[in-house]
Amino acid sequence: MPVIGPQSETSVRILLLCSSFNGLTQRVWTELRADGHEVVVQTAGSDDIVRRAVATVDPELILCPFLRERVPDDVWRTRRTVILHPGPEGDHGPSSLDWAISGAEPDWGVTALEAIADMDAGPIWATRTFALPADPPRKSALYAGPVTDAAVELAREVVARAANPTFVPRPLDPTRPVRGRLRPTMRQTDRAFSWSDPTEHVLRRIRAADGSPGVRTVLAGLPVSVFDAHRGPATPGEPGTIALRRHGAVLVRTGDGALWIGQLRRVSADDGPRVKLPAAAVLGDRVAHVPESLEPLEAGEADGYREIAYRRRGAVGVLSFDFPNGAMSTTQCHRLAAAVRFAAAQDTAVIVLRGGQFFSNGIHLGVIEARPDPAMEAWRNIVAIDDVCREIITCTHQLVVTAMNANAGAGGVMLGLGADEVLLRDGVVLNAHYRTMGLSGSEYWTYVLPRRVGADEAGRLTGECLPIGAAEAARIGLADRVLPGSPAEFDAAVLDHAARLATSPGLANRLAAKAAARAADEQRRPLETYRVQELAEMSRDIFDDRYGFAAARHAFVTKQPAPAAPVPAARRSGETGRHAALREAAHQAV
Repeated sequence: MPVIGPQSETSVRILLLCSSFNGLTQRVWTELRADGHEVVVQTAGSDDIVRRAVATVDPELILCPFLRERVPDDVWRTRRTVILHPGPEGDHGPSSLDWAISGAEPDWGVTALEAIADMDAGPIWATRTFALPADPPRKSALYAGPVTDAAVELAREVVARAANPTFVPRPLDPTRPVRGRLRPTMRQTDRAFSWSDPTEHVLRRIRAADGSPGVRTVLAGLPVSVFDAHRGPATPGEPGTIALRRHGAVLVRTGDGALWIGQLRRVSADDGPRVKLPAAAVLGDRVAHVPESLEPLEAGEADGYREIAYRRRGAVGVLSFDFPNGAMSTTQCHRLAAAVRFAAAQDTAVIVLRGGQFFSNGIHLGVIEARPDPAMEAWRNIVAIDDVCREIITCTHQLVVTAMNANAGAGGVMLGLGADEVLLRDGVVLNAHYRTMGLSGSEYWTYVLPRRVGADEAGRLTGECLPIGAAEAARIGLADRVLPGSPAEFDAAVLDHAARLATSPGLANRLAAKAAARAADEQRRPLETYRVQELAEMSRDIFDDRYGFAAARHAFVTKQPAPAAPVPAARRSGETGRHAALREAAHQAV
């Protein structure tokens, strides 16, 4: 996907060679583009694919962020090729983060090293280190947070050094004391635990495998892989038995306490699809007798597990939601819509919508895939997330602030755009498009997106299907402000900003203007018509499967290569076929 950013005098032509175009790779891509470099992305396949990409791009630098595949010898011998490895200097092996978390390492790092015959053993271009928290982090959170931040810093440093033809990387000195060492691939036998083990031991084992591959165990007689573990209240009973359910999670007794387990995946396909799902959904009738523990929305710290919470800070109401992987099922959307209505019914002046490890990635493809009738579940899910968006858009007696602390995609981006202000943490990556999943999109995108960026820019974002960084999002009007700092610093800055809004002398006038603008928009074209037109297109995507949604969804949740999507004739001639019927609505919304 060749995309050339704004060129500078020190522009470097870079081939970004990666195992997948995931959040980390997208972050590196957006940041280097913003720096003015020409960056071409190529996912590593066969050696011949890599060689063809090198011949086509003729890169001055090949940069490989966390590449799992080996670079062909004839490539790294003739081109400057630098690997970004998620471990400190001297570290080797594909399971670096897994070992770091399970071994309770106090600090960790990322290293940029030159490709040689031995993987992860080449000369050092640069390195970064960072502290690891004493509380075991989830591997997915560690990867998306400090590891990605360090990788971006290193990518910039490597590119700067690559522009200097006299730079020579430092050889790895085997006599020099280093933190890293050769670590083998972590196997399930290395991850194994017993539910009779101490809670902290089990928690660390599960979090070291969170995201992928999970830890295999048995719950309620079913072999599963477990994910998304949180401390819970101790309850009497046999370790490994299930004490409670809460919003899809199950509370599993351990040797000295209990853990909430949010997600499971079947080990065998004999009992259903091997898709990561809410734990209670995987266990099904096996936990039908287990009591449900439903906490009030405004309760205090909720035994280590809470997907949605509301807290009041003076005149500011903070509605937090944290769904694994940012995926929002039909049930989760119903609960979130109810929470937004609750927040809007309070006498606060400002509502802050705050996401978790991911802000939101829209509908829950895993739950959809696992249903007996996936098309019908997809329809229910899209209608439910539309309901959440409508509650946000129609909240007119409070200012609504979206705080995107982390990445967002597809309908999750559009959900956030329904607010009055959108604040991004520096480094957040947004994918404001649907097409790669074979969908036209809903979530009132034909209203909220062109309202912010204009019809032409909305068409580009949803048609090109490329990620954008925080700086570009602010430049084009997709976001109002970009705030620097760590997640905790961002949250504090958002609260300060919301408090200033809530006490601003111009608040009453701003709220009156907001209500008048919504009324004028409704008079010009009712909000419901955007939804009806979007859902008319989505019904064809879902039930007629005109753009390959079923195959794309299955490939995504099972981590298979994405199939080639059907290409409409209109798109082949330059028009984005699936958006042609929505283009008029987008222009009318401006």
